[in-house]
Amino acid sequence: MNHLIIFCHPSATSFNRAIADSVQAVSEALGHDTCCRDLYGIAFNPVLPKMDVDSPAEMAPQDVRQEQEFIAWADLLTFVYPVWWAGMPAMLKGYVDRVFCQEFAYSLQGDTAKGLLNGKRVLIFNTTGLPSPFYTSQGMHEAMSLTTNTGIFELCGMEVLHHAFFGSLDVVSDETRKSYLGEVVSITSRYL
Repeated sequence: MNHLIIFCHPSATSFNRAIADSVQAVSEALGHDTCCRDLYGIAFNPVLPKMDVDSPAEMAPQDVRQEQEFIAWADLLTFVYPVWWAGMPAMLKGYVDRVFCQEFAYSLQGDTAKGLLNGKRVLIFNTTGLPSPFYTSQGMHEAMSLTTNTGIFELCGMEVLHHAFFGSLDVVSDETRKSYLGEVVSITSRYL
């Protein structure tokens, strides 16, 4: 299996990095071809210029085409990122805006969208600063899952296998962080 990890956090020592490293270690230990794209590490440009919007998908800039090649290669995509202001970081949103473009990730047919990334599966690991019960009670986990799982990935024909949230990241104990990483390993192993 080809496994693409898309990691989005500005700090190479963040807990999100530990999650991405754990996912990669499990994947490689199970013998899968694994690649991690660190969006900050590669200095991906998240700004969607007018030229990209006006041009057909086959005229996409080289940086976008390169990321599309990684996505085309992948059977499983794992996204690792923090939740900031109830959504994905701007860097990742810009990645989605530019890379998951019309005629690559989806096409429009009348009043409906047709996913073009069928057969690809997705795992999502998110961290939050606030406690998970707060997000759940406010309906935020459900809203974020609807926005990303359905509004982005399922619209593009992909199957979201699992979307995990790890809360109170700034205040939890090291023991809790270890249990979070244990969950990451368990979830990743289950779907590989």
